[in-house]
Amino acid sequence: MIRIFKTAEDGKVHQRDEIENGCWVALTDPTATEILEIAEHFHIDPDDLRAPLDEEERSRIETEDEYTLIVVDIPVIEERNDKDWYETIPMGIITMDGALITVCLEETPVLSIFMDGRVRDFHTNMRTRFILQILYKNASQFLQYLRVIDKKSAVIEKKLHQSTRNRELIELLELEKSLVYFTTSLRSNEVVLEKLLKNEKIKKYPEDTDLLEDVITENKQAIEMANIYGGILSGTMDAFASVISNNQNIVMKFLATITIVMSIPTMVASFYGMNVNPAGMPFAESPWGFTIVLMFAVALSLIVAYIFSKKDMF
Repeated sequence: MIRIFKTAEDGKVHQRDEIENGCWVALTDPTATEILEIAEHFHIDPDDLRAPLDEEERSRIETEDEYTLIVVDIPVIEERNDKDWYETIPMGIITMDGALITVCLEETPVLSIFMDGRVRDFHTNMRTRFILQILYKNASQFLQYLRVIDKKSAVIEKKLHQSTRNRELIELLELEKSLVYFTTSLRSNEVVLEKLLKNEKIKKYPEDTDLLEDVITENKQAIEMANIYGGILSGTMDAFASVISNNQNIVMKFLATITIVMSIPTMVASFYGMNVNPAGMPFAESPWGFTIVLMFAVALSLIVAYIFSKKDMF
């Protein structure tokens, strides 16, 4: 899908039908025909437009004669088993004289906030600032999702206190995978930001210096948060894996104790059920024999149960 945007003199962003000077061309999961169309219009290598559509593409900056390609990782939500999980995908930004192009596999809040005109001091013709604003929004999006992951892990931890199942641990594992994706992507983005700072092909204005510093600071904060949450989550998983195993051991110990106590009447009844001479069996001739044997078995069970309770076996 191709969408074209341009900010008017009143500062509001409007969608256009035709490509104009100073516009922003947003490609979302474009078809091969759309890629060739944009590549021919702006004289761009089609492979540079396809690169961000590869989920395994690494973050980088490539400078050509007529344009500069910036590839960064952005956070996205993926729904699996009716639950939201987090991963990262590449997003490409191509800047040149007269236009700026973004390429991404999915709709993302990183760009939709600009399309909806919810960013102050946003102008499509100020390409360097626009790039920095996109990167700042991207780092902020990482931070937002990291806070959500932290809250989700806290909810799962509460469930784990009484759980003997693996489902909660699997959910924590999914969150830990998300943090690994985030940490790796944020570090790659940090390298891109450092190269962007030194790249002379992208013209920088003095008023953009503070914004670039804010982007770098926001990205570093996201890296630190991802590392902290990842360490906490890893320790939590190890601890609760032991807790679940201990809970299962407690249940098994209780069941084993009950089995031993209940086996005593069975053993007594088995002895008295043997096909032997009644003269050799105690209480065999007594009219109260059954009651006596029954009370004896119950008494033995109670004694064993008392001993086990003293040893905290229940």
